[in-house]
Amino acid sequence: MPTRTARTAWNGGLQDGSGQVELTSSGAGTFDVDFPKRASDDAQGATSPEELVAAAHSACYAMSLSNVVTQGGGTVHSLDVSADVTLGPDEEAGGFKLTGIALTVRGEVEGLDAAGFAEAAEKAEQACPVSKALAVPITVDASLEG
Repeated sequence: MPTRTARTAWNGGLQDGSGQVELTSSGAGTFDVDFPKRASDDAQGATSPEELVAAAHSACYAMSLSNVVTQGGGTVHSLDVSADVTLGPDEEAGGFKLTGIALTVRGEVEGLDAAGFAEAAEKAEQACPVSKALAVPITVDASLEG
């Protein structure tokens, strides 16, 4: 399996510095990062590690759920997955940590009822490599549409 690479160039201290994250392997883009925007409710056009984790998790989970549904005899027409990654204080070690991830998925799937889809959604979260890599509580809200 391939290794994927991202690179960050950073200048300055935590509060007054800034950087750029480059998605090196794919060449898909370069994105501004800085801590004050990371810790703010208004990102002002900058991304953050949490948003990048959310992007990775939503994509990985969509692939995992598609696989689980297919293995269960269903057919995926569409999945809309969002991941909300929360940054909060680390009371034990100081500083900050990821405090939770909420996955929300809405699907149009043939061959599974709502209970079957919910079961597939939970199995997919357990099978998703990004879920396995993250040691925070992860919740899943799954429902069929249409």
